[in-house]
Amino acid sequence: MDTLSFSAEKSAPEPEIFPMPSVLIVDDEALIRWSVAETLEAAGFAVLEAGTARDALRLLEAPDRGICVVLLDLKLPDSSDLSLLRRIRQVAPDCRIILMTAHGTPEILEEAMRAGAFHVLGKPCDLARIVRLVSDAAAA
Repeated sequence: MDTLSFSAEKSAPEPEIFPMPSVLIVDDEALIRWSVAETLEAAGFAVLEAGTARDALRLLEAPDRGICVVLLDLKLPDSSDLSLLRRIRQVAPDCRIILMTAHGTPEILEEAMRAGAFHVLGKPCDLARIVRLVSDAAAA
């Protein structure tokens, strides 16, 4: 009859688990947040959502969120210019910011890039293009 024996030997250490890099979608339109979140989650990204500048900053300032990419709508109820983009650069300097806007002008594009945007994307956005841009930003 076989007997089971237990050893006091140490087993191999468990690997450290690091939080999955996350994408933060900041848009006041719930349907846009939902559709982009569903698409990015299907592509393997962890997604957080915010409908206001205040909520976005709260998420970015929280420890251990692992946010590496922010999809940021230019026009929000509590922010309608590039000041939020600049604030995100201060709070989370390593995040890549993809600015989304239906109100893009060459001046806004130039100013957004000078302020540290990774890319400026016109709305409405093609979801496949968003996945490519987020992938590129996360890898950068």
